[in-house]
Amino acid sequence: MNISHESNDAVSGIIKLKIEKKDYEAQVDKNLRQYRQKAAIPGFRKGMVPLGVIRKMYGKYVLADVINKLVSESLVNYIDTSGLKVLGQPVPNQADQKPIDFDTEEDFEFFFDIALAPIISVKLTKEDKLTRYQVNVDEKMVDKQIDTYCRNFGTYEIVDDVEPTDLVKGALAELEEGRPKEGGILVESAVLMPQYIKDETERAKFIGAGRHDEVVFNPKTAYQDSTAEIASLLQIDREAVETLTSDFRFEVQEITRFKPAELNQELFDKLFGEGVVSSEEECREKTGIIMREQLQPQSDYKFWLDVRALLLEKAGDISFADEILKRWLVSTDEKNTPEKVEAEYPVMMENIKFQMIKKQLLEDNGLNIEESDMEACAVQVAKSLYAQHGLFSVPDDLVMQYARGLLKKKEMVESLIERAIEQKLTAWIEEETEVTVKDVPMDEFEKLFA
Repeated sequence: MNISHESNDAVSGIIKLKIEKKDYEAQVDKNLRQYRQKAAIPGFRKGMVPLGVIRKMYGKYVLADVINKLVSESLVNYIDTSGLKVLGQPVPNQADQKPIDFDTEEDFEFFFDIALAPIISVKLTKEDKLTRYQVNVDEKMVDKQIDTYCRNFGTYEIVDDVEPTDLVKGALAELEEGRPKEGGILVESAVLMPQYIKDETERAKFIGAGRHDEVVFNPKTAYQDSTAEIASLLQIDREAVETLTSDFRFEVQEITRFKPAELNQELFDKLFGEGVVSSEEECREKTGIIMREQLQPQSDYKFWLDVRALLLEKAGDISFADEILKRWLVSTDEKNTPEKVEAEYPVMMENIKFQMIKKQLLEDNGLNIEESDMEACAVQVAKSLYAQHGLFSVPDDLVMQYARGLLKKKEMVESLIERAIEQKLTAWIEEETEVTVKDVPMDEFEKLFA
């Protein structure tokens, strides 16, 4: 077997692969003998079919299979050992490749186009300016977060009279001339909240009502002809709402009120761990710290977007073997039509370009991703997931256990590697460039992503 490479230009080339009979005949013979052991052909005992019969029946398909595997393995090995920096995978050369005839040919020649990675050089200095935006966590943000804490740990209690935000349960009956209508609508367990009644006069009828009180109201007036809300309350089809004009009697059976948790030691212990916080002032301070930590990933993300823009600008215009890469992209996924690839190609190549820049910076500056980097990223993810559920004081051993579990999940490893690369490069870039830290209000920070 003879395999070689010729360059067309700086970003493309051709791999030529010549396969002779001696390169494959032993494997073909071995595979045919294996077929012979398994073949069940009428007139022959299993395993006793003459090899010539097997070769006549299956020889062409076995030969094609062996050749295809040999070509694939040879290409991979050649690229690995030759040091060629190939983008994507080799694709058949449509101009030089002749049709293969497995019936008559014994020697085969294959031609593959390859897209080569262009040389990228990115140098950073203190002349390069970047801004790291930090969200200024103000008192209003802390107030809002503490209110959320209180509501998250709130409770429901049964009360004696109705307020707008209460949940009121009762029996509904359609009226006719002030009395329950014969054959009319009855709902034994109706539920409503006065605050969602749109008409102020109708809403006021419920405010202050107590258990067993009866409230007469008109649903169509109360909900201002909102078909969905009326149908839900009365448990009828939407079509029936159109002709409905009746008043209804609502007999109050139960009034439930949500009560936010009090800002006291019991809540402090639930939020931050027993004894960690012992006053409202400490609670506010701790909440501010937690909020800044939770907002840090957004700050990091914005900084990384700006880093990406800077690096792409510094790399300048880069030429790729576009025609070869487009053919490769079409071949990798049946959903990738030529039209789809053509439309999405600029974005795809910008992403590939950025991946190449990152790889080059890591290699040129001796920045290696260690096991400890992966573990640190897994810990960050674990803490973030706990925090999303309001758990801010999870013991370190539980966090580490969760993190190690993430590292065992194949679908998570690639994401953690990318996170580790971003963090490693971010730390290096902050040393190499001039970075200004700027505190901004939350609304201004959100506009940065517009």
